Amino acid sequence: MKRCTRHVHDRQIQRRQAEGEHLLPRAHRVISLLKRWLLGTHQGAVGHDHLDAYLDEFTFRFNRRNSRSRSKLFYRLAQQAVQIAPAPFSDLIKPQAIGYGGVK
Repeated sequence: MKRCTRHVHDRQIQRRQAEGEHLLPRAHRVISLLKRWLLGTHQGAVGHDHLDAYLDEFTFRFNRRNSRSRSKLFYRLAQQAVQIAPAPFSDLIKPQAIGYGGVK
């Protein structure tokens, strides 16, 4: 294995800095929340294929963490559920056509 020796990494540990001298403290908080969410909710099983979707969901949840309308979420979901016609069980289990060579 060939190692690159041209670059020397200057490691800076922020917990040893004086109070008030932290670089980007809010960015560190958001990143630590993201890490905790990914490890807690998804048990660390996040693939590169779906990473954009997971980051979108985290951003959605993070931006609405202090929302005043969070309590209305279930109310709005129930309201939408009663506004549409019920779906018969046969429609729910009927296979859908996927396309080229898919289920028909």
